[in-house]
Amino acid sequence: MSATFLTGIARTTEPRVMLRRFLALDAVVTGGNGLAYAVASGPIGRLLGVDDRLLLGLGVFLTVFGLAVGALAARQEPPAFAVKVIVDMNVVWAVLSIASLAIWLNPSTAGAVWIPMQALVVGGFAALQWAALRAGART
Repeated sequence: MSATFLTGIARTTEPRVMLRRFLALDAVVTGGNGLAYAVASGPIGRLLGVDDRLLLGLGVFLTVFGLAVGALAARQEPPAFAVKVIVDMNVVWAVLSIASLAIWLNPSTAGAVWIPMQALVVGGFAALQWAALRAGART
């Protein structure tokens, strides 16, 4: 990823600010997704063709994860190790989302579209966070 690309989407040239913004965006999207899964696991499960108990568990996990990412984004200088853990967890989530389609889920058409799309978004968060972390290490 080029510095120009990162600067454009983060609207800053300061790597630390970029990183915090990408973490905050991840926290909002992940936390919102988690809350939706937790609060409306039945209807969403029916729409996606995924077990509502699975969605409830994922919703609780994602809500807590979103809060943790948000707490990290709120720090003036997020610790590199903690950011690497978030990046790794995002990569694992993206890979497991795709693998779940091939291995054990049998989603509806909406689920077959939603699951890879959210995996792509989460993978994008990981890439942006990693690039901003590396940019900060070079300055």
